[in-house]
Amino acid sequence: MPLASPATRKQRSIQQKVDRDDRAAERKSSGGPKAMQAGARRYPVPPFPKQHHPKPGMEHKIEPLPFYEAPFWKGSDKLKGMAALITGGDSGIGRAIAVLFAREGADVAIHYLSEHKDAEATKTAVEAEGRRCVLVAGDVSKRVDCRKAVAATVKAFGRLDVLVNNAAFQIHSAKFEDLTEAHFDTTLKTNLYGYFHMAQEAVPHMKPGSSIINTGSVTGIDGSKELVDYSMTKGGIHAFTRALSGNLIEKGIRVNAVAPGPVWTPLNPSEKQAEDVSTFGAKTPMGRPAQPEEIAPAYVFLASPQSASYITGEILPIIGGY
Repeated sequence: MPLASPATRKQRSIQQKVDRDDRAAERKSSGGPKAMQAGARRYPVPPFPKQHHPKPGMEHKIEPLPFYEAPFWKGSDKLKGMAALITGGDSGIGRAIAVLFAREGADVAIHYLSEHKDAEATKTAVEAEGRRCVLVAGDVSKRVDCRKAVAATVKAFGRLDVLVNNAAFQIHSAKFEDLTEAHFDTTLKTNLYGYFHMAQEAVPHMKPGSSIINTGSVTGIDGSKELVDYSMTKGGIHAFTRALSGNLIEKGIRVNAVAPGPVWTPLNPSEKQAEDVSTFGAKTPMGRPAQPEEIAPAYVFLASPQSASYITGEILPIIGGY
């Protein structure tokens, strides 16, 4: 057998080292990926308690409770004197946005479906920041409810500067053929019609310098095989954002979207089975789901004319790494 050439021996030496490194890495990671903690405080990591909650999901029943307070965020009047309307603002990302908007000087209207206890907790949190808060219950899939929400906001604050379309319906369907028309219709009516209705009702009250921020999703970028309908709506929201931004640019109204990855909110324990909830977010590069307070600063950034006056039609993914 001929001797290996110097080049072959060099390649095999490199291969052997990499093989050793791989084996060592496997031994170190045998207990699962280590979650990344890069924020101002440490956040919960999987496995979480197994739990499954009825729709629409109640934040006060989730274990562990989502982090929304952002105690290290210092307000600097980025939204001083402004008024915001946040759909799905009773819990999750919406609640965290409401708190930071208030800390930045905005009065906040919260639109929610039926989670009265969670909504009251959000109202208390907003008022603790020294700002006014009004609660409006309703169904974003119904135009009349969207009209009432906008009217209540303008009546309470005399203006509407920021609309955050955030309310969503999500529930998986493992087999495409099992996705019913009622399920599909509910997802589209909530996630697409709701954004359309609310934006169309809000725009006549908005002045130059106002903004609309839509909550998209990583599923709207990559898709999700068990969330065909939800992924479809989130991709539609991204397209809606880009199209509407061009339509409203002459009015001086900016339109952007935030596309989160997995976030620990009531949406997911009410969407997934208990076993899946336990490992939620574990497969992200960071090894954990985001907490709402880690997502909310993006909305402050996009809402503020101080920081985003030249930004419109953008989709900002916050997905915990690629």
